[in-house]
Amino acid sequence: MTVTTSGPGTTPVVLSIHDVPANRRRGGDIRTLLSPGTVGAKSGFLGTLTLQPGEVVTEHWHPYSEEFLYCVSGGVTARLDGEHTKLPAEHGLLIPIGTRHRIVNEGNETAFLVFHLSPLAPRPDLGHVDTEPLPRT
Repeated sequence: MTVTTSGPGTTPVVLSIHDVPANRRRGGDIRTLLSPGTVGAKSGFLGTLTLQPGEVVTEHWHPYSEEFLYCVSGGVTARLDGEHTKLPAEHGLLIPIGTRHRIVNEGNETAFLVFHLSPLAPRPDLGHVDTEPLPRT
């Protein structure tokens, strides 16, 4: 179900993860659900990440935003500035501004996570800095 009202960023908007396309550029199935582009958000954005067993989100960092990552189901390993941190289901992780991070599903089940980044970068192209080659698509 999609409920959209007029005036981006001025009225409540409800979206499903099925309303936005998957972005697989860095690996996994990343869906930016609530953002300036989808609902007119002004302070950050929220989305989901689905990682199948063995899938990876390549290492990158955010020069302007901290990232909140909540593992709903499954589990992942986050490499944060080279240190490995387990993130099991029903746990959250704060990734500080400027921290290089890579997310890997080393388990046998699909991992489903929710993320939020804030504040926004001055421009979308300044929001991520890739530090390893992107997967071939």
